[in-house]
Formats: sequence, structure tokens, C-alpha cells
Amino acid sequence: MPGECLHARSSVLARPFDRALPVAAGRKGTAVSAVDDILADIPMSQLAAQLGVDQATAEQAARHAIPALLGGMQANSKDPASAMSLAGALGDHPSDLIDGGVDLNQVNANDGEKIIGHIFGPNQDQVAQTLGGNLGGQAGGLIKQLLPILAPIVLAYLSKRLRGQRQGTGQDDPLGSILGGGASATSNPLNDLLSSMLGGGGAPGQQSSGGSILDMLGGLLGAGRR
Repeated sequence: MPGECLHARSSVLARPFDRALPVAAGRKGTAVSAVDDILADIPMSQLAAQLGVDQATAEQAARHAIPALLGGMQANSKDPASAMSLAGALGDHPSDLIDGGVDLNQVNANDGEKIIGHIFGPNQDQVAQTLGGNLGGQAGGLIKQLLPILAPIVLAYLSKRLRGQRQGTGQDDPLGSILGGGASATSNPLNDLLSSMLGGGGAPGQQSSGGSILDMLGGLLGAGRR
């Protein structure tokens, strides 16, 4: 199975943990901190057991898959109609799933499959194979198994960030604004948030690991745009 090909490669990373490392100070708003935030709510031992791999391999795969999910959503959110569709999905995925930590038994993988289809469209298999190839061996199957698990979690996280942004600024509900047709080329709170999470506006010459993954995927992102 895909995990067996990665086991030997990931042994140098192996260490006992159930949670990802805490978010590094001063890195809020980057793809790296978003990945760390999301991973901090996922019990890595449970995820590894579901995937049939060791914990280090599960974390390494998740660190590739999460930026791809965020990048796919960001690529689709540039289009106002697709931003409305994504906002509707966020409204259906409140933060309850991640509040207090994720129980992976509560994640609906069938729902995750539908989300992946909306995000990546006909390119979902190519995305999985490209990410898997970067991990070494035949890890595309592992990524394909992982993406539907992570997709509802990422949506719940993004929903929480959007609503937290509203509370912090006193602005109108950003989801309601988008669903009401408020997203445009000049005002798109969903795209703005995703861009900031993916490192938009960083210092020249800086590139996060999330950015390099998005560069690797290139034109595969945005195919879910409707």
C-alpha cells in the first residue's frame, strides 16, 4: 500500500507525538502557520491509524495536502460566482468540527469527496499524484485517501477564521456579504483571507513551504471554478 513505500523514507522524521508542533511566534498569516493551526487540532495518532502509516508519514502528507486545499480554494475564490459557492460550503461547515480538537470519527469522508471535487474539479487525481510524487515513492494513493479527510476540517477552520475576523473588526458577516453578491474584483473577503494565509504580501524573496507546494501544482489549481 502507499504508506509502506513511505515508511522507510519517513523513519528519520519519526518521533512520538499526537499533535503537530505549536505555531511559531511571529508567523501568523502565513501558509505555515495556517497548516500548524489546523494540524494542532488533529490527533495525529488517529489520523495515522486511519491511513495505515506511521505518524511522521501522516504529518508529512498532511503538510503537503493542506496548502493544496487552501490554494485550490483561493484560486476558485478569485471568481465571484465561485466565491459564493465556497461561502455556501463554509456556511454548511461551522467550526464545531474543530472546536476542542477534531475527532476524526466525526469527519464525513463522503462529504470530503464532494468538497475535493468542487475544489479541484477534473484535476483531483493529478493533484494527488503530483503531491504524492513530491513525497517520494507511490504516495499518490495516500494523498488521495487523505484529502477527503482533511477537506471538511479545512473548511471548518476557514469558517472559524472568517467569523473571528468579523468579531475582531466589527464588520458585517463576511459570509453573508459574499452570499449576498458582495464579492467582487475589488472586495472579496474570502479571497483576501486565503491570500493572507498563503503568504500574500510577504517580504520579497521569502517563500513558505506552502508557496513552494502551490508553485509545484501550478495550473492544476482553480479547475473547480464555477
